[in-house]
Amino acid sequence: MPGFWLLKCEPDVYSIHDLARDGRTGWDGVRNYQVRNFMRDAMKAGDLGIFYHSNAEPSGAAGVLEIAKPALADPSQFDRKSEYHDPKSTPAEPTWLMCEVKFVEAFPAVISLEALRAEPALAEMLILRRGNRLSITPLTEAEFKAIRALGRGGKSAKPALQRSKS
Repeated sequence: MPGFWLLKCEPDVYSIHDLARDGRTGWDGVRNYQVRNFMRDAMKAGDLGIFYHSNAEPSGAAGVLEIAKPALADPSQFDRKSEYHDPKSTPAEPTWLMCEVKFVEAFPAVISLEALRAEPALAEMLILRRGNRLSITPLTEAEFKAIRALGRGGKSAKPALQRSKS
């Protein structure tokens, strides 16, 4: 059974439409130990994720991706020209990880943060908690399905889940 994740990226850096065009990409540049540990210890190939556009108008859920490869060494930590360079990391002992993701679907419209907050099924979702700024957070299966249902045009998660096969 897959796990479920919410992955945030600014759409002017990389968007769900970029992922749709490219098919797959590395999710790199993560410099938070808790997120690194999620990728190392919990994320698995085949897990599903919500692609969330952050710092955008509107910020919100933009589509679905699949984790193709988790816990890969992030090459940007070794690149002296990269803003993500870490001089303490070595290829033999990398500090930072990335995952590879692949496109599943783009929602017809971004499901805004306000719309996510209004959905009762998402009341406990980590991204909605004050102070949560993590770029990757786990979701429950129910949260994932509720967001996907909203993204597919459901007025609320419950009826859309009944129509959905996933």
